[in-house]
Amino acid sequence: MLKTKISDVFFDLDHTLWDFEKNSALAFETILKKHGIRVDVAEFVAKYVPVNSRYWKLYQDDQVTQEQLRYGRLKDVFDTINYEISDETIHLLAEEYIHYLPQYNHLFEGTIELLNYLKPKYKLHIITNGFNQIQFNKLKNSNIAHYFETVTNSENAGFKKPNPQIFHYALEISKSNKETSVMIGDNFEADIEGALNVGIDAIMFNEHNIEVAEDIKQVNNLLALKNYL
Repeated sequence: MLKTKISDVFFDLDHTLWDFEKNSALAFETILKKHGIRVDVAEFVAKYVPVNSRYWKLYQDDQVTQEQLRYGRLKDVFDTINYEISDETIHLLAEEYIHYLPQYNHLFEGTIELLNYLKPKYKLHIITNGFNQIQFNKLKNSNIAHYFETVTNSENAGFKKPNPQIFHYALEISKSNKETSVMIGDNFEADIEGALNVGIDAIMFNEHNIEVAEDIKQVNNLLALKNYL
């Protein structure tokens, strides 16, 4: 059970509501084919997933810039599969990937049903480490923007999850209180620990059943959140 009566529900976006892996694979399929890059798309995407996660952790910890993230994750994958490609082409692919990614709009199973269930009962919000325009496009193109009262991202907040300041910023612009709020996300460190450390209750969307401490509230299906909210 949640600690108190909840009025505001904060969601992470990528990997929580918006199916990043599926949409990312479709974007890569489009741009690699467009530029005649002869690689096995399935292999490329399989290599990309852990590399991207590593770069986002570095970005989250302020160890790489946005530009280094976008270039480095692609450079590392091409190096891993021993595919020779120029830096100029990598930079072009990085830009095109960002352009095409929000054009695909697969959501996790149960997202719309859950949001329809929650919307009449709570104020809903987004807190994301993603980039402002891209995250806006994802919300708009997947037809879920209208569910959310506020969207906090690391660009407008000036801080990234799990930094306490991004949560304080989100509470401030949403005019909500930490005691009556809950954070839902897939990343244990950024979403769950980040929220708990500032006194916001949290539920982990644990689709892959990662082992976490017994006292962490978790679901592996979005509709199971109805048991808490």
